[in-house]
Amino acid sequence: MAFSEVRDYQIGDEIRTIDWNVTARFNHPYVKVFEEEREMTVMLLVDVSGSKDFGSSKQFKQELVTEICAVLAFSAINNNDKVGVLFFSDQVEKFIPPKKGKSHILMIIRELLDFEPENKGTNIKEALKYFSRAIKKRSTAFLISDFIDEGFEDELKIVNKKHDLVALQIQDPREEEMPNVGLIQLYDAESGEIRWMDTSSKENRKLYRSEALKQQDYILNSMRRSGVDHCKISTNESYVTPLMNLFKRRESRR
Repeated sequence: MAFSEVRDYQIGDEIRTIDWNVTARFNHPYVKVFEEEREMTVMLLVDVSGSKDFGSSKQFKQELVTEICAVLAFSAINNNDKVGVLFFSDQVEKFIPPKKGKSHILMIIRELLDFEPENKGTNIKEALKYFSRAIKKRSTAFLISDFIDEGFEDELKIVNKKHDLVALQIQDPREEEMPNVGLIQLYDAESGEIRWMDTSSKENRKLYRSEALKQQDYILNSMRRSGVDHCKISTNESYVTPLMNLFKRRESRR
């Protein structure tokens, strides 16, 4: 609710709305009038680190992120909301302040398609800190990342107290389980490290799976302890159902 004006007290007005300063000044009761603020600010915090350029089935993670961002952005302008974007890797790569309008949304989508980050790493904590400093007014923020990072839990809690933070985790099936395809070369797009892996080894595949589950447990526990709504979206499935289920869960709590 936002303050609108002061007017004469009328029978039936709540006593708690009386503006005592104005009433004392004019020796006549006045009340404060509030209006519901319907305009929202929607922020898209987009991970553009090196791991975005990976996909083993239908599309790359970056392509999926771009589609989701476009849907959220057009949804926001249909509600007459402002939309802004923060691109981050291991540092903030670019910040686009929130604005209204279709031309602004089209510019954001062009950036999503064409933007080339300077760095390859991931630092979610620093991105959240920057966002918290840059956007003072409460907003709904979508943190879109694969969350291949650590040490961001405390910052999640801080930001979620000030804003309505929603985490959209983008993943690929091969990041959780490795098939038996013999000897393969693995390349870390963020560090540049190259390793060979014998996927015909059951022990190697089991270890790979175990490490993936540990990372997933860390992400889920961080979201739970921070009170952040979380949704997993895979590159081999439609994003519509996971997003709809997320919004239904949020709606049911209102």
